[in-house]
Amino acid sequence: MSIDPGAHIHPMAVVEPGAIVGAGCEIGPFAVIGPEVTLAPGVVVKSHAVVTGWTEVGEGTVIYPFACVGEVPQDLKFKGERTRLIVGARCKIREGATLNTGTAGGGGITRVGDDCLLMTGAHVGHDASLGNRVILANQAAIAGHCQIGDDVIVGGLSGVHQWVRVGRGAIIGAVTMVTNDVLPHGLVQGPRGVLDGLNLVGLKRRGVERSEITALRAAYQMLAQGEGSFLDRARRLADETDSAHVQEMTEFILSASDRSFLTPK
Repeated sequence: MSIDPGAHIHPMAVVEPGAIVGAGCEIGPFAVIGPEVTLAPGVVVKSHAVVTGWTEVGEGTVIYPFACVGEVPQDLKFKGERTRLIVGARCKIREGATLNTGTAGGGGITRVGDDCLLMTGAHVGHDASLGNRVILANQAAIAGHCQIGDDVIVGGLSGVHQWVRVGRGAIIGAVTMVTNDVLPHGLVQGPRGVLDGLNLVGLKRRGVERSEITALRAAYQMLAQGEGSFLDRARRLADETDSAHVQEMTEFILSASDRSFLTPK
């Protein structure tokens, strides 16, 4: 065990031998820190939270009561292999959230980027990868093997099917089931999620130039109404565009995927 002398650990917390606790960490009463856990400087684990498994938590992250971080995967194929969870810096993991380690068949690592907000009851499944500044609203669930890009927002009570990719800057409305890949900056809503436009509010909030937004809107219309198959349209866009955001979208469409796409109406 390695506990920095600058850490503050409540006498009723359990820190198991082998854990590494960095400077300025705070561990509240009845919290449990497992033997293979590494807490970077400034991590706060509040009362009744559990951090277990082979888990690394980045600097300044706060884990709220009754969250369970680093427990084994919810996968019947899991046979106890040693797999990991890596959580980035400055994340907020709210009450009752659950984050699982990876599986041998999925690469062995579950990742959460920096500055993410995982609200009450949110779930991150095995081998999933979340980018930076991702927001999962209350009770949102990310299934195993999903890839969630930077700046994605997933609304409350929504679920993302295993192996689905959600591109950077996309937004998924509340109470939505997403079963197919979502384009970067896409807007998805409805009980069985449909692609219903672009996340224009998010683009404007992030300061994307008007010319880029205009190019994205034109690209979306071409994907929705152009000639040929969806992939044919994406290939033509890739050849014709000089917009960085449109190029990002076409690269996303043309890259390898285990799922089909939510396509524009």
